[in-house]
Amino acid sequence: MAEPEPRQKQPPRREGPRLDVVAVNDSPISRPGVRLPTTVRFTYLELQSILSVYGRQVAQGNWRDYALDFLKERALFSVYRHHSERPLFVIEKNPRLKQGQFLVTAQDGRVLKRGQDLENVLRVLEPKLRVVG
Repeated sequence: MAEPEPRQKQPPRREGPRLDVVAVNDSPISRPGVRLPTTVRFTYLELQSILSVYGRQVAQGNWRDYALDFLKERALFSVYRHHSERPLFVIEKNPRLKQGQFLVTAQDGRVLKRGQDLENVLRVLEPKLRVVG
């Protein structure tokens, strides 16, 4: 009599929902009693103001690329002349700052301007007009 072949082990079958990859910015479905980590984000109007300045600078050939970062305590809009270098300027929204939730920092880390009004803070990035004559 021939001996039966040994059965190959098969991975255990999982019962329940199938897990898929979720992008970092996708928010999972909230469950009662579970507090999800929140991130600081720019509002639509804030982003519109930033992109307005960015568009003018791109049209003049000064800036070429940008990056958005949304972290737990702050949101960042970084401006680049070339994508492979450090940002020329970083526009930051940090609601926990006492001296104003918006600030602009230069490439060397200096704070160029800070305040509660984004439009006013962004003026530091606009070129100064001079009367020639």
